Amino acid sequence: MKGKTIFITGATSGIGEGCARKFAAMGSNLILNGRNTEKLESLKKELTAQGVEVLTLPFDVRDRKAMQQAVDSLQGQWKHVDVLINNAGLVIGMDKEHEGSLDEWDIVIDTNIKALLAMTRLIVPGMVERGCGHVINIGSIAGDAAYAGGSVCCATKAAVKALSDGLRIDLVDTPVRVTNIKPGMVETNFSVIRFRGDQDKADAVYKGIRPLTGDDIADVVYYAASAPAHVQIAEVLVMPTYQATGTVCHRQEQAARH
Repeated sequence: MKGKTIFITGATSGIGEGCARKFAAMGSNLILNGRNTEKLESLKKELTAQGVEVLTLPFDVRDRKAMQQAVDSLQGQWKHVDVLINNAGLVIGMDKEHEGSLDEWDIVIDTNIKALLAMTRLIVPGMVERGCGHVINIGSIAGDAAYAGGSVCCATKAAVKALSDGLRIDLVDTPVRVTNIKPGMVETNFSVIRFRGDQDKADAVYKGIRPLTGDDIADVVYYAASAPAHVQIAEVLVMPTYQATGTVCHRQEQAARH
């Protein structure tokens, strides 16, 4: 992967940040997207010190016009994206489907589905034209089955699976590969956003179990991306050892955290 260009959305925290550090460590050049300009620049400074090139594109993935302008601004080597990691995603609330906020659902659907589609539409034609490329979508175990208070989140992640499968079918006559990574419990700021900033509720999600980290998922993403060109890792479901499904896990009183 040395010298390859990796485009990561939602790169300023969690899985996206883990992927940025992993690919930088392996010598890849990075296009990093996020909404927090300060965090983007801090990450850029850290990673360029490792000898790789980093381009930051601060925009909200829900803003299609800003996304289009950012992609259109790419010049030279940056136009040749080797790996697109559609990582940006979120969920807000644990409301019942008949009681939730339509405005919050718009944010979730626009981020998790429509932004992924838009990025794919803007980047993949270049991959097809060049005859190489890889799209890695960060889905979720939540896309496998609905759970109480999570129907909208589950629906969007089920959509990520369907969109990944559909894209793979559409690209079957090309060398472009498509991967859907489906993490189980990963401790990032995901739960903090879900509980609208309530850190105590977010922490309770991982009580009694050692969850995965963004770095753990980054290792899986890198594995898929670095596989030989004739190998397509179509889908990976990755969970903590004590998790069996989206809703079944074993919690201990004192879970090992190291």
